[in-house]
Amino acid sequence: MLGSVVLRSGTVLTVDATHRVLADTDVLVTGDRIVEIGPKLRVPEGTREIDASGGIVMPGMIDTHRHMWQTAMRGYGADWTLTQYFVWYYLESGRHFRPEDVHAGNLLAALEAVDAGVTTCVDWSHGLQTTGHADAAVDALRSVPGRFVLAYGNIQQGPWEWSTSPDFQAFARRQIDAADDMLAFQMAFDVTGDPAFPERAAFEAARELGVPVTTHVGVWGATNDEGIRMPHEAGFFDETTTFVHATTLTADSYQRIAATGGSVSAATESEQSAGQGYPPTWGLRAYGIPVSLSMDTSVWWSGDLFSAMRATLSADRSRDHLESHGKGNTVTNHALRAEQVVEWATLGGAKALGRESDLGSVEVGKKADLVLLKNEHSPAAFPVLNPYGHVVYQAQRDHVHTVLVNGRVVKSEHRLVDADLADARRRIEATVEHLRSTLGDEAWEKGMHPDIPEAALVENPYQYSDYDGAMPGQ
Repeated sequence: MLGSVVLRSGTVLTVDATHRVLADTDVLVTGDRIVEIGPKLRVPEGTREIDASGGIVMPGMIDTHRHMWQTAMRGYGADWTLTQYFVWYYLESGRHFRPEDVHAGNLLAALEAVDAGVTTCVDWSHGLQTTGHADAAVDALRSVPGRFVLAYGNIQQGPWEWSTSPDFQAFARRQIDAADDMLAFQMAFDVTGDPAFPERAAFEAARELGVPVTTHVGVWGATNDEGIRMPHEAGFFDETTTFVHATTLTADSYQRIAATGGSVSAATESEQSAGQGYPPTWGLRAYGIPVSLSMDTSVWWSGDLFSAMRATLSADRSRDHLESHGKGNTVTNHALRAEQVVEWATLGGAKALGRESDLGSVEVGKKADLVLLKNEHSPAAFPVLNPYGHVVYQAQRDHVHTVLVNGRVVKSEHRLVDADLADARRRIEATVEHLRSTLGDEAWEKGMHPDIPEAALVENPYQYSDYDGAMPGQ
C-alpha cells in the first residue's frame, strides 16, 4: 500500500486549463493520486517529504511514439537517412532480432524513459515478428515501474496478414483482458496508398478488438494522401487515432485529420534529420489539430522529451521566420510559446491516449505522475525566471531529480530506484554481439557508416584557381 509523499516549496507548472504557475507551492500525494496543492500544507504523519525548493514540479511527460525495441542499437544510425533506416530494419537486418533482443531494447528504453521524466511511453513496437517477440516486449515493459502502451506491429508482414492471424488475435485478446492502468494496447501499422486498400483488414481487426490505431502518415515517399483518404472515407479514423509525423500532406488530408478528432504525434528531431518532411507543427496549428510529442527511435536520436520540446519550438519558429522573410516581412511576435510546447509534451500526450481526465497535468484528483526538475550541482539549473521557457530551453536530463509514477517514487535524487542497470547492460551487450556476429564485421561497419555523397564547391569568381602568391606582373 502506497503512503503519502509531499513535494515541498517548488514552482508548480500545473499545465491545467489556465496554465497556472504556482510559486513556493506543495503537492501532496496519497496513494496513486494528487490530493492537495497549496503552500505549507499539513500532511499525514509519516509522509515522505521531498524538498522541491528552487526546482520545478511538472506533470510526467508522455511520449506517443517510440520504437523501443531499437534502443539496443543506440546511435548506430546517427548518419542514416530514412531510406537507409528502411533498408536496414525493414529489408535486411530487422528480421535478425530475436525475442530476447526485443526484450533487451524495451527494457533499456523503458528505464531510459523513466530516468528522463517520461512517465508514459507508447512502444511503437513494429518488430514483433511473432507473438513470442510480443510476449518478450510485454515482459520488459511490465518489469519497469513506468506507464506504457504496447502498440503492436510487424514490419516483416503486411498488416492485413499479421492482424488477422490466429496467433495475433489470441495475443491481443490476452492483452486486452490483462490491460490495466499501467499497460494499454494499440495496433501500429501504416497505409501505403495501394488502391486495393489491403490495410482495410487491419482496421477491421482493430475495430473488432476495440483498440486504437497509430499510423505513420505524410512520410515523403512512403505514406501519402491516399493513406488518409481511403481509411477516412471508410470511417476507420476517430478521436483515438494517432497520426505520426504528418509532414507531407495536402490541405485536404489535414482537414480530414482535423475532422476525425485524432491527434498528430510530432517527432521533430526525426523529421529534421531523416527526411519525412519539414516538422509539421507550423502547419498543424492552422488546422487546429491536437499535437503530442515523440522521440521516434534511439537508433538516431536522444530518448528524452526535453530534446523534443526544444527541437519542436525551434523548428516551428524557424519556419515562421522563413515564410515571413520570403514575403519581405519579419516576425515581431512569436505565435508558438514555450508553455504550449510543454503542454504538448504532457497534456497533449494524455489527450492522444484518451487519458486527459487523469494524466497530463498537476491537479487534485489526477494520477500522481510527477517530475521534479532540480539540480543544485548544475549551473544551468538556476535562476528559474520563466518556468515554461526554462523547461524547454534550459532543462536537461540531469535536472530530473525525482520522478513519481502512479504515486510511487521511481527516481530519487537523480538515481533510479531499484533499477538493475547491470542486468540491462548484459542483455544489451548480448543483443549487440548477436547482431554483429550475424551480420559480420564488414556489413556491421558499412551499415553504421553509409557512403558520403560527393559535393562540388560552387565556383567563386573572387578566387584565382592558379593563384601562387605572386603579385601581378611578377
